[in-house]
Amino acid sequence: MGTYSTVMELVTEVTGLSPTAFFTILAMMVVAYKIVCGMFLGPEDFRQKPKKEPVQVGDITEEELRAYDGSDPKKPLLIAIKGQIYDVSFSASFYGRGGSYSMFTGRDASRALAMLSFKPEDLTGNIQGLSAEELSVLEDWEYKFRDKYPIVGRVVPPPNHTDQLHLPQNEPLLQQNI
Repeated sequence: MGTYSTVMELVTEVTGLSPTAFFTILAMMVVAYKIVCGMFLGPEDFRQKPKKEPVQVGDITEEELRAYDGSDPKKPLLIAIKGQIYDVSFSASFYGRGGSYSMFTGRDASRALAMLSFKPEDLTGNIQGLSAEELSVLEDWEYKFRDKYPIVGRVVPPPNHTDQLHLPQNEPLLQQNI
């Protein structure tokens, strides 16, 4: 009984709080700490997961690209920029179902990225009519994607379609990593 009384007196003397108030606050701080720590990744989340070899899709049409929008978990997540198709499966938290950028997946998102737009009507590979500033923004996106994600194919016009891709005439398609 002596130790208990001594601890309670010490709590009151040091904190100026009643033992009940002190232990209530202490319990709330422990709960808050656990909640905040749960919001962040643990050490086991930093272990390198073995990377899956990206699936090379080759030349596909925009219609075929739509099948890679995350609706089928067995298929990779693909996004095209200026006709180049990138496998963004590594960033499924952003591009997968429910992710911040999931609306770009399975599409050529060139125009939307250039305009920094989330509007459905801007989700197209048509970059005609973009300003020099917007084309510069698109180029920045293209460099970021090229550095981070593997190129697995390119968007081609459907058969019996005479219109070319929506690329400027003097810009060839990149063939790296294909």
